Amino acid sequence: MSLHAKRFIKKFFTHLVIIFFAIIMLYPIVWLFMKSFTPNDEIFSNITALIPQHFTFENYVAGFMPKGTLSKSFIYYMGNSMYLSLVTVLFNLISCSMAAYAFARIRFKFRGFWFSIVLITLMLPYHVITIPRYILFNNLGLINMRDVGGMNLNFLYLPLTLPKLFATDAFFIFLLVQFMRGIPKDLDESATLDGCGRIGIFFRIIIPLSTAALVTTGLFSFLWTWDDYFNQLLYILDSARNTVPIALRSFIASDSVSNWGASLAMSVLSIIPCFVLFFSMQKYFVQGITTTGLKG
Repeated sequence: MSLHAKRFIKKFFTHLVIIFFAIIMLYPIVWLFMKSFTPNDEIFSNITALIPQHFTFENYVAGFMPKGTLSKSFIYYMGNSMYLSLVTVLFNLISCSMAAYAFARIRFKFRGFWFSIVLITLMLPYHVITIPRYILFNNLGLINMRDVGGMNLNFLYLPLTLPKLFATDAFFIFLLVQFMRGIPKDLDESATLDGCGRIGIFFRIIIPLSTAALVTTGLFSFLWTWDDYFNQLLYILDSARNTVPIALRSFIASDSVSNWGASLAMSVLSIIPCFVLFFSMQKYFVQGITTTGLKG
């Protein structure tokens, strides 16, 4: 057998395996999409079938109509999630990039020690700090800020957004530090000779050259906030400020008939922003991952 034939067979079976696993991974999404057009009483009658016996848009209509604990249209709750996710992304980009710049480019006393402390927080189980955080925010009056100076400040989502201003996500700091360390320090020295200070170096050199890592940080931050159910359920007490995960859970009732069709239909809508964001930023995401020491 010739070398060309061996390479062809190898590529053929490699692509065959990739296609097989791609089908397995895409099947749940296809199932979700097709079942969203299936009448509510037929969804589980033939659970493995993809093609609906009776095609309907009633699930989408029912999902948009205020009902039960959902006092507003589902689009309203998607707007809440979008607002919360974008604010979180902005705060994370600001705080984590500044912290990473300090650890990667500025020499200060005990720099290695403090960076180790940051990395140790990655190993700390999240549920260990859940109760102390809730007690802290409750004592600060940040939970359910309905009557603060006659204003309802729950739209600020302070328990969820305020910590992001203090670079509490160690994963993003580590990712950005690894990327910034790969930027030649000769650029800093040249900028310093031209009269540029640390702030100027940060905004004029480091930030423009760290676009891939910043996009990766923003993408992860958006997806994690958009999909976060536990924290939003814990800190959001005002029903008007509910987000997509809480709104989706409202379709599934334990004491009455669950509207599975509407839940599936709204689930399809809820993943559209994630798909659009990921595929539009895919090039930067791959570049950011492969150049920050995470590929191994």
